[in-house]
Amino acid sequence: MHHTDPQLDHRPDVRPPADWERFWQDTLAETAQHPLAPVHERVDSGLRLIETYDTVFAGFGGAPIRAWLHLPACEPADPLPCVVEYIGYGGGRGMPHERVMWAAAGYAHLVMDSRGQGAVWAAGHTPDPAPAGGPAHPGFATRGITDPHGYYYRRLFTDAVRAVQAAAAHPRVDAGRVAVAGSSQGGALALAAAGLLPGLAAALVDVPFLAGIGHALRSATEGPYLEIIRYLAMHPGNEHAALRTLSYMDGSGFAARADAPALFSVGLMDPVCPPAGVDAAFLAYRGAKTIEVYRYSGHEGGHRAHEHKQLRWLRDVFGRPRPQPSVRLPGSTAG
Repeated sequence: MHHTDPQLDHRPDVRPPADWERFWQDTLAETAQHPLAPVHERVDSGLRLIETYDTVFAGFGGAPIRAWLHLPACEPADPLPCVVEYIGYGGGRGMPHERVMWAAAGYAHLVMDSRGQGAVWAAGHTPDPAPAGGPAHPGFATRGITDPHGYYYRRLFTDAVRAVQAAAAHPRVDAGRVAVAGSSQGGALALAAAGLLPGLAAALVDVPFLAGIGHALRSATEGPYLEIIRYLAMHPGNEHAALRTLSYMDGSGFAARADAPALFSVGLMDPVCPPAGVDAAFLAYRGAKTIEVYRYSGHEGGHRAHEHKQLRWLRDVFGRPRPQPSVRLPGSTAG
Protein backbone atom coordinates (compact mmCIF):
# COMPACT_ATOMS: atom_id res chain seq x y z
CA MET A 1 0.00 0.00 0.00
CA HIS A 2 1.33 3.44 -0.94
CA HIS A 3 0.80 6.12 1.71
CA THR A 4 0.33 9.75 0.69
CA ASP A 5 -0.46 11.12 4.15
CA PRO A 6 2.38 13.55 5.05
CA GLN A 7 2.13 12.36 8.64
CA LEU A 8 3.52 9.03 7.44
CA ASP A 9 6.58 10.58 5.79
CA HIS A 10 9.52 9.69 8.04
CA ARG A 11 11.89 12.21 6.48
CA PRO A 12 12.59 15.09 8.90
CA ASP A 13 13.08 18.49 7.29
CA VAL A 14 16.42 19.91 8.46
CA ARG A 15 17.18 22.61 5.89
CA PRO A 16 19.10 25.81 6.79
CA PRO A 17 16.58 28.45 7.96
CA ALA A 18 16.19 31.88 6.37
CA ASP A 19 17.97 33.62 9.24
CA TRP A 20 20.94 31.23 9.28
CA GLU A 21 23.45 33.93 8.35
CA ARG A 22 22.17 36.36 10.99
CA PHE A 23 22.17 33.68 13.69
CA TRP A 24 25.84 32.88 13.18
CA GLN A 25 26.91 36.48 12.59
CA ASP A 26 25.30 37.46 15.90
CA THR A 27 26.85 34.46 17.67
CA LEU A 28 30.36 35.28 16.49
CA ALA A 29 29.93 39.00 17.15
CA GLU A 30 28.80 38.23 20.69
CA THR A 31 31.83 36.05 21.30
CA ALA A 32 34.17 38.61 19.73
CA GLN A 33 33.34 40.91 22.67
CA HIS A 34 35.58 38.65 24.75
CA PRO A 35 39.32 39.08 24.09
CA LEU A 36 40.77 35.89 22.62
CA ALA A 37 43.72 36.18 25.04
CA PRO A 38 45.63 33.01 24.07
CA VAL A 39 48.19 31.81 26.60
CA HIS A 40 50.76 29.09 25.84
CA GLU A 41 52.60 27.30 28.65
CA ARG A 42 55.37 24.84 27.73
CA VAL A 43 54.88 21.28 29.01
CA ASP A 44 57.17 18.26 29.05
CA SER A 45 55.53 15.68 26.77
CA GLY A 46 58.57 13.39 26.75
CA LEU A 47 59.01 14.00 23.01
CA ARG A 48 62.37 15.41 21.91
CA LEU A 49 61.49 16.54 18.39
CA ILE A 50 58.19 18.26 19.19
CA GLU A 51 57.57 21.16 21.57
CA THR A 52 54.17 21.08 23.25
CA TYR A 53 52.31 23.93 24.91
CA ASP A 54 49.23 23.86 27.10
CA THR A 55 47.17 26.54 25.35
CA VAL A 56 44.17 28.37 26.79
CA PHE A 57 41.99 30.83 24.85
CA ALA A 58 38.55 32.39 25.32
CA GLY A 59 35.82 30.47 23.51
CA PHE A 60 32.06 30.96 23.41
CA GLY A 61 30.93 33.29 26.18
CA GLY A 62 34.54 33.97 27.12
CA ALA A 63 34.88 30.49 28.67
CA PRO A 64 38.48 29.21 28.85
CA ILE A 65 39.10 26.49 26.25
CA ARG A 66 42.18 24.32 26.46
CA ALA A 67 44.23 22.89 23.60
CA TRP A 68 47.60 21.38 22.93
CA LEU A 69 49.82 23.35 20.58
CA HIS A 70 52.56 21.20 19.05
CA LEU A 71 55.47 22.78 17.20
CA PRO A 72 58.48 21.15 15.53
CA ALA A 73 61.40 21.58 17.93
CA CYS A 74 63.66 23.14 15.28
CA GLU A 75 63.15 26.87 14.77
CA PRO A 76 62.00 27.43 11.15
CA ALA A 77 63.19 30.30 8.99
CA ASP A 78 59.59 31.20 8.12
CA PRO A 79 56.24 30.89 9.93
CA LEU A 80 54.73 27.41 9.79
CA PRO A 81 51.57 26.18 8.15
CA CYS A 82 49.15 25.01 10.83
CA VAL A 83 46.56 22.27 11.26
CA VAL A 84 43.79 22.84 13.83
CA GLU A 85 42.39 19.45 14.81
CA TYR A 86 39.03 18.72 16.44
CA ILE A 87 38.11 15.62 18.43
CA GLY A 88 35.41 12.99 17.93
CA TYR A 89 32.34 12.57 20.13
CA GLY A 90 33.01 11.84 23.79
CA GLY A 91 36.75 12.44 23.60
CA GLY A 92 39.00 15.25 24.75
CA ARG A 93 42.44 16.44 23.73
CA GLY A 94 44.01 13.53 25.62
CA MET A 95 47.63 13.42 26.80
CA PRO A 96 50.21 15.75 25.23
CA HIS A 97 51.89 12.98 23.18
CA GLU A 98 48.73 11.31 21.83
CA ARG A 99 47.99 13.32 18.68
CA VAL A 100 51.14 14.65 17.04
CA MET A 101 50.97 13.46 13.41
CA TRP A 102 50.68 16.93 11.91
CA ALA A 103 53.55 18.29 14.01
CA ALA A 104 55.65 15.30 12.94
CA ALA A 105 54.90 16.32 9.34
CA GLY A 106 56.51 19.69 10.06
CA TYR A 107 53.43 21.83 10.75
CA ALA A 108 52.19 23.71 13.76
CA HIS A 109 49.38 21.59 15.19
CA LEU A 110 46.68 22.76 17.60
CA VAL A 111 44.45 20.08 19.14
CA MET A 112 41.32 21.66 20.61
CA ASP A 113 39.67 20.19 23.70
CA SER A 114 35.88 19.76 23.44
CA ARG A 115 34.14 21.54 26.31
CA GLY A 116 32.54 19.13 28.76
CA GLN A 117 33.75 16.04 26.91
CA GLY A 118 36.64 13.69 27.51
CA ALA A 119 35.29 11.00 29.83
CA VAL A 120 34.71 8.25 27.24
CA TRP A 121 37.89 7.52 25.29
CA ALA A 122 40.41 10.41 25.56
CA ALA A 123 40.79 12.68 28.56
CA GLY A 124 39.35 16.18 28.43
CA HIS A 125 40.32 19.18 30.54
CA THR A 126 37.75 21.85 29.62
CA PRO A 127 34.45 22.24 31.52
CA ASP A 128 31.28 23.53 29.86
CA PRO A 129 30.06 26.24 32.25
CA ALA A 130 26.79 26.84 30.39
CA PRO A 131 23.68 25.28 31.93
CA ALA A 132 22.32 22.25 30.10
CA GLY A 133 18.75 23.57 30.19
CA GLY A 134 15.82 21.16 30.03
CA PRO A 135 15.75 17.38 29.91
CA ALA A 136 18.44 15.79 27.78
CA HIS A 137 19.54 12.30 26.83
CA PRO A 138 22.87 11.25 28.38
CA GLY A 139 25.56 12.63 26.10
CA PHE A 140 25.79 15.99 24.33
CA ALA A 141 23.64 15.79 21.20
CA THR A 142 20.41 16.85 22.96
CA ARG A 143 21.72 19.40 25.48
CA GLY A 144 19.58 22.50 25.00
CA ILE A 145 18.15 21.10 21.77
CA THR A 146 14.83 22.98 21.94
CA ASP A 147 16.52 26.39 21.54
CA PRO A 148 19.35 27.06 19.05
CA HIS A 149 20.75 29.79 21.31
CA GLY A 150 21.17 27.37 24.19
CA TYR A 151 22.20 24.31 22.18
CA TYR A 152 25.51 22.68 23.06
CA TYR A 153 26.83 22.74 19.50
CA ARG A 154 26.38 26.48 19.18
CA ARG A 155 29.00 26.78 21.88
CA LEU A 156 31.28 24.07 20.50
CA PHE A 157 31.18 25.37 16.91
CA THR A 158 32.06 28.84 18.17
CA ASP A 159 34.96 27.37 20.14
CA ALA A 160 36.15 25.79 16.87
CA VAL A 161 36.29 29.20 15.18
CA ARG A 162 38.15 30.72 18.12
CA ALA A 163 40.66 27.85 18.08
CA VAL A 164 41.62 28.79 14.52
CA GLN A 165 41.99 32.42 15.54
CA ALA A 166 44.15 31.43 18.53
CA ALA A 167 46.40 29.32 16.32
CA ALA A 168 46.65 32.04 13.65
CA ALA A 169 47.72 34.59 16.28
CA HIS A 170 50.79 32.57 17.32
CA PRO A 171 54.05 34.13 16.08
CA ARG A 172 55.31 30.83 14.62
CA VAL A 173 52.14 30.26 12.58
CA ASP A 174 51.52 31.51 9.05
CA ALA A 175 47.98 32.91 9.37
CA GLY A 176 47.47 32.53 5.63
CA ARG A 177 48.08 28.75 5.76
CA VAL A 178 45.79 27.33 8.42
CA ALA A 179 43.83 24.13 7.82
CA VAL A 180 41.10 22.52 9.90
CA ALA A 181 40.73 18.78 10.37
CA GLY A 182 38.56 16.29 12.20
CA SER A 183 36.64 13.05 12.05
CA SER A 184 32.99 12.44 13.05
CA GLN A 185 32.19 15.19 15.57
CA GLY A 186 35.57 16.63 14.64
CA GLY A 187 34.47 16.62 11.01
CA ALA A 188 31.37 18.60 12.00
CA LEU A 189 33.61 21.15 13.72
CA ALA A 190 35.92 21.35 10.71
CA LEU A 191 32.91 22.00 8.45
CA ALA A 192 31.60 24.67 10.80
CA ALA A 193 34.96 26.45 10.94
CA ALA A 194 35.32 26.25 7.15
CA GLY A 195 31.86 27.76 6.67
CA LEU A 196 32.30 30.55 9.21
CA LEU A 197 35.90 31.59 8.53
CA PRO A 198 36.98 32.91 5.12
CA GLY A 199 40.62 32.45 4.21
CA LEU A 200 41.33 28.95 5.49
CA ALA A 201 43.91 27.05 3.46
CA ALA A 202 42.16 23.68 3.62
CA ALA A 203 39.56 21.53 5.34
CA LEU A 204 40.00 17.82 6.08
CA VAL A 205 36.50 16.52 6.79
CA ASP A 206 36.18 12.85 7.69
CA VAL A 207 32.84 11.03 8.13
CA PRO A 208 31.24 14.19 9.61
CA PHE A 209 28.56 14.11 12.30
CA LEU A 210 25.67 16.60 12.10
CA ALA A 211 25.81 16.57 8.29
CA GLY A 212 22.73 15.89 6.23
CA ILE A 213 20.92 15.43 9.54
CA GLY A 214 17.60 14.57 7.93
CA HIS A 215 19.20 11.65 6.08
CA ALA A 216 21.20 10.55 9.11
CA LEU A 217 18.24 10.46 11.52
CA ARG A 218 16.53 8.02 9.17
CA SER A 219 19.42 5.61 8.78
CA ALA A 220 21.91 5.76 11.70
CA THR A 221 21.90 2.58 13.79
CA GLU A 222 24.69 3.48 16.23
CA GLY A 223 26.16 6.56 17.87
CA PRO A 224 24.93 9.99 18.92
CA TYR A 225 22.14 10.37 16.35
CA LEU A 226 20.35 7.73 18.41
CA GLU A 227 20.44 10.11 21.39
CA ILE A 228 18.34 12.55 19.37
CA ILE A 229 15.98 9.79 18.26
CA ARG A 230 15.51 8.51 21.82
CA TYR A 231 14.99 12.02 23.13
CA LEU A 232 12.27 12.68 20.55
CA ALA A 233 10.67 9.33 21.32
CA MET A 234 10.33 10.52 24.92
CA HIS A 235 9.40 14.12 24.00
CA PRO A 236 7.51 13.93 20.69
CA GLY A 237 6.00 17.36 21.30
CA ASN A 238 9.50 18.86 21.02
CA GLU A 239 10.16 17.59 17.49
CA HIS A 240 9.56 20.89 15.71
CA ALA A 241 11.74 22.87 18.13
CA ALA A 242 14.52 20.27 18.03
CA LEU A 243 14.61 20.07 14.24
CA ARG A 244 14.61 23.86 14.03
CA THR A 245 17.64 23.96 16.33
CA LEU A 246 19.43 21.30 14.28
CA SER A 247 18.76 23.26 11.09
CA TYR A 248 21.23 25.90 12.29
CA MET A 249 23.88 23.25 12.98
CA ASP A 250 23.68 21.05 9.87
CA GLY A 251 27.00 20.73 8.09
CA SER A 252 25.32 21.29 4.74
CA GLY A 253 24.64 24.92 5.73
CA PHE A 254 28.29 25.49 6.61
CA ALA A 255 29.46 23.59 3.53
CA ALA A 256 27.48 25.86 1.22
CA ARG A 257 29.50 28.84 2.51
CA ALA A 258 32.96 27.24 2.72
CA ASP A 259 35.63 28.32 0.24
CA ALA A 260 38.71 26.35 1.35
CA PRO A 261 39.83 23.32 -0.70
CA ALA A 262 38.43 20.25 1.05
CA LEU A 263 39.22 16.56 1.27
CA PHE A 264 36.31 14.46 2.57
CA SER A 265 36.10 10.79 3.45
CA VAL A 266 33.11 8.47 3.77
CA GLY A 267 32.67 4.84 4.76
CA LEU A 268 29.83 3.24 2.83
CA MET A 269 29.15 0.84 5.73
CA ASP A 270 29.18 3.55 8.40
CA PRO A 271 26.36 2.97 10.95
CA VAL A 272 27.21 6.10 12.99
CA CYS A 273 27.41 8.86 10.35
CA PRO A 274 25.61 7.28 7.39
CA PRO A 275 26.98 7.96 3.90
CA ALA A 276 23.82 9.74 2.74
CA GLY A 277 24.39 12.44 5.36
CA VAL A 278 28.07 12.82 4.46
CA ASP A 279 27.13 12.98 0.79
CA ALA A 280 24.64 15.78 1.44
CA ALA A 281 27.37 17.95 2.98
CA PHE A 282 29.87 17.06 0.28
CA LEU A 283 27.46 17.97 -2.52
CA ALA A 284 26.65 21.28 -0.80
CA TYR A 285 30.32 22.20 -0.33
CA ARG A 286 31.08 25.38 -2.26
CA GLY A 287 34.86 25.23 -2.55
CA ALA A 288 37.06 22.84 -4.51
CA LYS A 289 36.47 19.37 -3.10
CA THR A 290 37.47 15.74 -3.31
CA ILE A 291 35.98 12.77 -1.50
CA GLU A 292 37.65 9.45 -0.79
CA VAL A 293 35.08 6.66 -0.74
CA TYR A 294 35.85 3.58 1.35
CA ARG A 295 33.43 0.96 0.13
CA TYR A 296 33.99 -1.57 2.90
CA SER A 297 34.73 0.80 5.76
CA GLY A 298 32.50 1.76 8.64
CA HIS A 299 32.94 4.80 10.85
CA GLU A 300 36.73 4.61 10.61
CA GLY A 301 36.37 5.96 7.06
CA GLY A 302 39.71 4.69 5.72
CA HIS A 303 41.63 5.22 8.97
CA ARG A 304 45.44 4.94 8.56
CA ALA A 305 45.29 4.56 4.78
CA HIS A 306 43.31 7.77 4.60
CA GLU A 307 45.75 9.56 6.89
CA HIS A 308 48.49 8.76 4.38
CA LYS A 309 46.40 10.36 1.62
CA GLN A 310 45.74 13.38 3.82
CA LEU A 311 49.44 13.92 4.45
CA ARG A 312 50.22 13.98 0.73
CA TRP A 313 47.14 16.06 -0.18
CA LEU A 314 47.80 18.72 2.46
CA ARG A 315 51.48 18.92 1.54
CA ASP A 316 50.36 19.86 -1.96
CA VAL A 317 47.72 22.35 -0.77
CA PHE A 318 50.09 24.13 1.60
CA GLY A 319 52.48 24.56 -1.30
CA ARG A 320 49.96 26.64 -3.26
CA PRO A 321 49.78 30.42 -2.82
CA ARG A 322 46.75 31.75 -0.94
CA PRO A 323 45.59 35.34 -1.47
CA GLN A 324 44.06 35.85 1.99
CA PRO A 325 46.51 37.25 4.57
CA SER A 326 44.59 36.14 7.67
CA VAL A 327 41.77 33.97 8.93
CA ARG A 328 40.78 36.32 11.78
CA LEU A 329 37.24 37.60 11.75
CA PRO A 330 36.66 41.34 11.56
CA GLY A 331 36.52 42.73 15.07
CA SER A 332 38.23 39.73 16.67
CA THR A 333 40.94 40.44 19.22
CA ALA A 334 43.97 38.36 20.04
CA GLY A 335 44.56 40.43 23.24
